[in-house]
This record gives sequence, structure tokens and C-alpha cells, in this order.
Amino acid sequence: MKKIIAIFLCLVLMVSVTACGSKTEKPEDSAQQGGQQAPAGPVTLKAAHSVAETHPYHLGLVKFKELVEERTDGAVVIELYSNAVLGDERACIEGLQLGTLDIAVSSTGPLGNFKKDFLVLDLPYLFKDVTHARTVLDSEIGQQLLDSLNDIGIVGAAFWENGFRNVTNSKRAINSLEDMKGLKLRTMENEVHMAAFKAFGVDPTPMAWSEVFTSLQTGALDGQENPIAIIHAQQLNTVQDYLAITNHVYSPSALLISKITMDKFDADTKEILIEAAKEAGAYERELLSSMEAQQLAELEEAGMTITRPDLEEFIAAAQTIYVDYEDRFSEGLIDEILAMAK
Repeated sequence: MKKIIAIFLCLVLMVSVTACGSKTEKPEDSAQQGGQQAPAGPVTLKAAHSVAETHPYHLGLVKFKELVEERTDGAVVIELYSNAVLGDERACIEGLQLGTLDIAVSSTGPLGNFKKDFLVLDLPYLFKDVTHARTVLDSEIGQQLLDSLNDIGIVGAAFWENGFRNVTNSKRAINSLEDMKGLKLRTMENEVHMAAFKAFGVDPTPMAWSEVFTSLQTGALDGQENPIAIIHAQQLNTVQDYLAITNHVYSPSALLISKITMDKFDADTKEILIEAAKEAGAYERELLSSMEAQQLAELEEAGMTITRPDLEEFIAAAQTIYVDYEDRFSEGLIDEILAMAK
């Protein structure tokens, strides 16, 4: 009988210990058993461009980062990558399509390889001045171009600006169209750009931007063409002696977001990203305009010879491009753009 009582008391003790143990279960264990998860941390997005951190692209992205992080209360964090460390512009566009890159600022030149109507923006002397260009890009025409990128997995958030493009070289000063002939110039990987320079008598060489400086330095290229802000930011005066203000093409840029990335967010966050892109774009445009005169002065002071050729013969030579390409774009698009000049 005593043995039975002893066994009974042992069983009671074991039950008591088990019960006490269940009361000391850790909170995190309980959460796991209930299927709950800890709140997710901030979402980090990578934003890239291909030029120096002194360029308005980068300064505009800094503004974009500030706006997004403030308006999402830190729920979305933007990491910035400059100088093509994540690839040149075409590589960044392809990264957006794949979802391996979240955001990029790119000139629109490479976009013509993906959506043909973007090539219209590269027609030489299409835009009378910056005001004309911005009027077109901020109109329904510009919005339709941005919206067309949805078809290739990219959200066109806003047009930014690269500026009017000009020619540099290490061979001679350019005072006329004749002075352009025979120069081996780097162009973007864009068929309209290449056709325009052939019309100017130039040997166009398409090349990724990340390879250009070394090619200029070694003499593999005679020159290149870009807006003043890039010529200044990339210190091309150290490998180029001559700058001609040809203003042959107005080069827009755009802030682009991967559709894969955008689809992860709710409607409010999507709106924040788009509005921040537009606000930062206006800021970037004004920076570009305000800096150009000083940049030109600094390039000249650094030793570049700056010429301003008569552009009438350049404009006349460019007309063959319009004949070749007028049927390549949406009907009436060129005429509609030209009619918006004031």
C-alpha cells in the first residue's frame, strides 16, 4: 500500500512540474507556435546612374532619396550607386526589367532600343530650346512615352534632364561642318545618333560610357559628344582639348523604376515614389540650368578651346535624318512636337 501511495505522489509531482514549465514558456516561442512573425524592417531600394557624384543626376537622386525616406517615415530606404558601378545605362535598364535593380536615372537614348518612339527625341535639332523640350516632355506626349515603358517591365516615373549635347575632340577646333569630317567620335548605342553623325561626316563609334574616358586617353577615339554637365563632371578637359557648342540633340533623361519592384508596394507608397521622382526631377533640371555657365567658364579656364560654329549648315545636313525616320514613329508625332515650339 505504501508503495502504491509513493508512485501516486511521484505522478502528481511530475504533472505539477510540467504545468509550471508551460507557464514559463518564452514569448517568442509562443509567437512561433501561433504562426505570427515579427514586423518587417525597412525596404531598401538600389538606385543607380552612370556619371559622377557631382553631376545633377546624383544630386537629384539625393533629393529623391530624402523625399521618399521622409514621406514613408523610413519604411523605404534608397541606396545610391554612381559612376556605372552597377553597369552602364543599357545594363541598368535591363536590370530594371529583371528586377535585379530597383531604380535608375538614364538618358533616354538607350530606351530607343526597347521602345522605338523614344528615338524621336534623338532627332537632331528637333527642339528649339530647353523651354520647348520641357513643354513637350511635360505634355501628354511625354506621359505617353513614359507609360509605354510598362510594356517592357519598367515604370517611367518622370522625365529629368541631361541637356543639349555638344562635341569635344583632341584633334582640332570645330568652326564649321567641314571641321567635323573624319573625326572618330563616340556616340551612344542609338541608331538615330549614329545616323546624324554620319550625316555630319563623322565616323560614329557606339560605346558604353564606362569605356569612353580610357579610349579618349589612349587615342582610340578622337572625341565624344555630351551635355556640358557631363563634360565637366567627368573632367573630359583632361583628355580633350576642344569643345564645340553644337547643341545638336537635346537629351532628356528619366527616373525609371522596375515594375517588379513597384508591384511590391501598396498604392500610397507607389504614389510617394512617383511624386518624389517628379519633384526631384524639377530640382535636377534647375540645377542643370543654373550650373552650365559656370561649368563652361571652368572648362575654358582649365585650357579647353571653346568654339561656337554657325549651326545653319548642321541643321541643313540633319534634314536627311527626318526623311529617313519620319515613317518610323507614331503618325504625326514629329509634326506635333515641332508645333509646340514657342
